[in-house]
Amino acid sequence: MVIQTAWTACPNWMDSAQNSWVLRAPTRDDGADVHALISQCQPLDENSAYCNFLQSSHFANTSIIAEMHERCAGFISAYRKPDEPTTLFIWQVAVHPDSRGEGLAFHMLQTLLKRDVLHNVEYVETTITSDNQGSWNLFRKLEREMGGQGDITTFLDEVRHFKGEHDTEYLYRIPLQSPKMDKE
Repeated sequence: MVIQTAWTACPNWMDSAQNSWVLRAPTRDDGADVHALISQCQPLDENSAYCNFLQSSHFANTSIIAEMHERCAGFISAYRKPDEPTTLFIWQVAVHPDSRGEGLAFHMLQTLLKRDVLHNVEYVETTITSDNQGSWNLFRKLEREMGGQGDITTFLDEVRHFKGEHDTEYLYRIPLQSPKMDKE
């Protein structure tokens, strides 16, 4: 599926037909670009390039890539939880440093959640470390749009699970029950 939409939240970009985001499902050919993007998006954990190729192919229906001028500007990797198929787990949200501050992450998330293949998703989950303010802001915004009923719990503890090698990951679970993001 290819979705092309003008980025109307930034009217100064509307001066030229060349300035439009292309939001689409990734393909295997996008794996290297996704890997390069994530390496520029600290504090995201870098996975292997192989992992990014799998995200771009095996999870293409539940992931999204954003391009501008044929350059990878953003990527969301996600999957349905195998034991809970009505929950979409957002693995990573990456926005190129040059594309930050324009609402691209939320636009990608909204577009992803409107896909027909995800019509029966009832919850969005993600994990976030305490210092990742960009992710907290993104998912708090989604929670507000959905009526403010999210739940935050400890998922992987820094000491117990990571043996002090990684910060605690907090699980943010948000029910999708608001008409504010009606599926199209």
